[in-house]
Amino acid sequence: MTRSLLRAESAAAEKTKPVPINMRVDFRKRDLIDVAAAMSGSDRTSFILDAACKKAEEVILDQRLFVLADDDFDAFEQALQNNPVRSNKCLERLLQRPSRWS
Repeated sequence: MTRSLLRAESAAAEKTKPVPINMRVDFRKRDLIDVAAAMSGSDRTSFILDAACKKAEEVILDQRLFVLADDDFDAFEQALQNNPVRSNKCLERLLQRPSRWS
């Protein structure tokens, strides 16, 4: 039991440990990023990481979130009510997972 607890703590520490992300860009792109980072009061790394995470969230939400007009939503909601979901273990597990950006 103690051994598995130590492995779990070690795995949690590994997830929070910073890991490198390397990239090459031309001078113009680097300078553009540096100017924008300075204007926002940030350093290059923080600026790039923030922008990349925002874009990642947008891409994920674009694949998982959809918006409907009121009439379309009413029809969608009615279809759900007319066809109730029975026990669905996969859906239950999915809804219990934290979001990837939490």
